[in-house]
Amino acid sequence: MSEPPAHASAPRAASAPRPVVVGGDIGAYATARAFHEAYGVRTVVLATLATGAVARSRIVDLRIVPDLADPDVLVETLRGIAAEPGGPPLVLGSADWLVQQLVAERHRLEDVLVVPYAPAPVVDAIGDKAELMARCAAAGVPHPATRVLVPGRDDHTGALVGYPQVLKAASTSEIHDVSYTGKAKVHLVHTPDELDAVLAAMAAARFSGRVLAQEYVPGGDDAMGAVNVFCAPRAGGGGDVTFAQLGQVLLEDHTPSALGNSVAQLTRDARAEPGALETITAVGELLREAGWVGFANVDLKRGPDGVWRVLEVNPRVGRSGFAVTASGYNVARMYVDAFGPRAPRADAGNSAAPTPHLELGVHEHLFTLVPLALLRRYLDPAQRRQVSALRRRGAVTNPLYYAAERDPRRWAYVVAAMVNQVRKFRRHHPWSRAGRTRAAQPT
Repeated sequence: MSEPPAHASAPRAASAPRPVVVGGDIGAYATARAFHEAYGVRTVVLATLATGAVARSRIVDLRIVPDLADPDVLVETLRGIAAEPGGPPLVLGSADWLVQQLVAERHRLEDVLVVPYAPAPVVDAIGDKAELMARCAAAGVPHPATRVLVPGRDDHTGALVGYPQVLKAASTSEIHDVSYTGKAKVHLVHTPDELDAVLAAMAAARFSGRVLAQEYVPGGDDAMGAVNVFCAPRAGGGGDVTFAQLGQVLLEDHTPSALGNSVAQLTRDARAEPGALETITAVGELLREAGWVGFANVDLKRGPDGVWRVLEVNPRVGRSGFAVTASGYNVARMYVDAFGPRAPRADAGNSAAPTPHLELGVHEHLFTLVPLALLRRYLDPAQRRQVSALRRRGAVTNPLYYAAERDPRRWAYVVAAMVNQVRKFRRHHPWSRAGRTRAAQPT
């Protein structure tokens, strides 16, 4: 798979950043690759085990910490890294709950390293889907009709807007370690009995957190979108939106535990997508008013009415956030420019300074975690032609395909990972189970 020339790694500078990522998934590797491309540095990755995504990599300094979920262990480990030669490390979380853990322990870390996130109350509020939907309603930001339930406690009768409905926990971190029969990231229920069954299973597992029951917005994978928004910290606190880029999802993961995760995404110029820029502007203002800083990954869905609705906000640059880097806007540089040693101090200067210019990502680029042959199976003819054109232009990137890697065992893992994607889609994608492809679907 071809890579644009701009992705060559830069020579390491004397004042190079010291990135640390907590979590060992593919998102951690994508972040490490962004830093390596921009600065030629290796990223320290802390993980509980050596996952294939980050193992045997030339760009990753992998350190196994079995008790990483223990806040005291996390703090001790990070402070130990900070004591090593070099400037203050910049630490990032590769999952929502890890970001929340970092911001919760910021008071024990910020004297020796940089935690480039909003204050914990802001991260918790925006990351809570129930709170987010309430804020969207108050600000007039498009979102699905929503009611909030508590398993085992509420009367679940009464129609929301009819069925089907989407059921999901308000807090990803609260349900992270909860196991119940039929657990999925998102449940699609078609009847009141199905809704009650899911809530009963949650209650039986002693989950008492809030659950969202939302209207189902019709549309396939390609009706999904994601906006990566960056808010640079400003003097006096909070942040200003300085970058935003729309990504149109072409294909999502359909395994129950990862349902809705993007595996192929096309970055787009939001100005050319009717209604997208309006929603991006509205959600950017919502984040600014909340006091957000750093990256936010905003999940959207375009309804049959053409309106892009906000589904959730992840408090980090997601794994599909590498689409931003691949399209020419390196996320590592954004972090370093805003939070590095040469960045303006948040407690200095005039808090009434002019709002920085918003840069809108406009370059078209395909980010994929699956083989192109597999992706094409689930695209319509027009999308296939578009993918072929992007490939001819060298505008296709799989973050795992990185020429800087040399270890044959790592490349064997990459091949195995792609084969596993084929197996997963054969097993879980509804069209595969029905023996059909996109080309056979009615328009």
